[in-house]
Amino acid sequence: MNTLSTCFLFFLFLLTKATFAQLPPVFAGTHLNDVQTEKTVRRYLSPLKILWQTPNASTNVINAERLLKPGDGQADLSGKDLCVMHNDEKGKAGLLLDFGRELHGGLQLITDQSRGGKPVRVRIRFGESASEAMSSVDTIHGATNDHAMRDFVISLPWLGKLEVGNTGFRFVRIDLVDDNAELKLKEARAIFVFRDIPYLGSFKCSDTLLNKIWMTGAYTVQLNMQDYLWDGIKRDRLVWIGDAHPETSTIAAVFGNSDVVPKSLDLARDITPLPAYMNGMVSYSMWWVLIQRDWYMHNGDINYLKQQKTYLIALINQYIQKIDVNNSESLNDGTRFLDWPSSTDPKAIHAGLQAMLVMTLDAGAELCTILNDPATTAKCIEAVARLKKNVPDPGESKQAAALLSLSGLIPAAKANEVLCAGGVHNYSTFFGYYMLKAKAKAGDYQGSIDAIRNYWGPMLALGATTFWEDFNIDWLPNASRIDELVPEGKKDIHGDYGAFCYKGFRHSLCHGWSSGPTPWLTQYVLGVNVMKPGCTVIKIEPHLGDLSYAEGTFPTPMGIVTIKNTKQPDGKIKIDVNAPRGVKIIKVKT
Repeated sequence: MNTLSTCFLFFLFLLTKATFAQLPPVFAGTHLNDVQTEKTVRRYLSPLKILWQTPNASTNVINAERLLKPGDGQADLSGKDLCVMHNDEKGKAGLLLDFGRELHGGLQLITDQSRGGKPVRVRIRFGESASEAMSSVDTIHGATNDHAMRDFVISLPWLGKLEVGNTGFRFVRIDLVDDNAELKLKEARAIFVFRDIPYLGSFKCSDTLLNKIWMTGAYTVQLNMQDYLWDGIKRDRLVWIGDAHPETSTIAAVFGNSDVVPKSLDLARDITPLPAYMNGMVSYSMWWVLIQRDWYMHNGDINYLKQQKTYLIALINQYIQKIDVNNSESLNDGTRFLDWPSSTDPKAIHAGLQAMLVMTLDAGAELCTILNDPATTAKCIEAVARLKKNVPDPGESKQAAALLSLSGLIPAAKANEVLCAGGVHNYSTFFGYYMLKAKAKAGDYQGSIDAIRNYWGPMLALGATTFWEDFNIDWLPNASRIDELVPEGKKDIHGDYGAFCYKGFRHSLCHGWSSGPTPWLTQYVLGVNVMKPGCTVIKIEPHLGDLSYAEGTFPTPMGIVTIKNTKQPDGKIKIDVNAPRGVKIIKVKT
């Protein structure tokens, strides 16, 4: 064989190996573990509005509207139709762009020629609200660069492109930094980084507000489905496994099976050797167990569940040891946490943890039965019987009342009395999901629908396109919208409020744990209840309340289930269902 043939065969070998590894040939020989492939895509979006310009805009900012036109991401030598920012003795140039909705990603800037071919310095400020984008990092209103840089100075190239930023935002402010500087800007586009996945689940009813709430919850979680499942795309870009329970419930209802769920569950497990608790919180490893049960019910992936067996059983046994002689939870070796608004109420935390331990061990008994471990199943059942002998008082805590009801420790009607007090006062975005579920258990479906309208609805009325880390209806009087500069005499809904770790602009306006209405509407209004693992049996039991109809779809491993529920003149509901082969449907008339 001659040298040319040998070289050709060697090149063919490298090319084949690179193709198998999904890498260009130049990467041949690179170990696969050295390469990480992300599931996200990038899209480039032009801003929809110039929300603000510096006071001397006629002098300092010329042709800003050019940035609203679609771009191609390419610098050129035409020198035409440019936004020109100029600093002089009259002032400095700055403008605020509105991209129309919350996004995750960064900013792409395309420049023209600059004086002397030198880089031009600009200050970039990202914001989830208009007022956040106008703020500076300080100790007054909570603006930070935590988790993601949102306020910084960079240099832009001559006739080139720069992509910068990795955060959650809707608004971007651009300021020209140096005296007597000039910037010719061709484009300023958002880099939208997200999982481009289909919405297999859907929901539509006779109330357009509920439809928008369902979709907003779905979109909130989609933005947080990055390489792992985060809780927030600006701040809290971490795998908080307790927060993931409403998020994974939303994923099951909207997107079906997604690798981001087991990947995130496994990360939490692998970085938390026992006896430690996930994220340092005694309740969060309990949420891990509950997610494992719910995820298995939806997907029926027994092989994945078997991979959890060793850790799961050891964790369950650890929790059983945390029941004292008074049949009370004694989880004192980690942070005792339900959610932030309840974190200053030790009695509520105790009641909630007692209930969560019951829920966890009930789920543990189910999982251990499936995993053919009768000994651990029996221990779970015995431990639950002990815990039920000690029923704490929820007091006025809606968080504690909801969990006590869902665990069966107190009657649902008794819990609903606490949940109804004051309407949606003292609701929270995370535990609001469990408050809704507890109200449904008490048969108060109309009360749940009203609570969704009255608690999540005002966020949309304030300009939200995703749901927030927290919300309090006491913030509403005289509050400004997030998509406007705060008018004189109004309260800044973002900068003036918040508590605990989310004061002022540190408050995240895109938090996946707030998506609870989405799976709730799918389960209780559309009526989808998964009865057997893998969605092989689904019970359709709709509760329309004051709605005239609800229709939609639900993803299963076998395909899409289509449902339409229509209220008849006599008040009864007509249920129409189309299910794929392998899914048994049980209709329950309501």
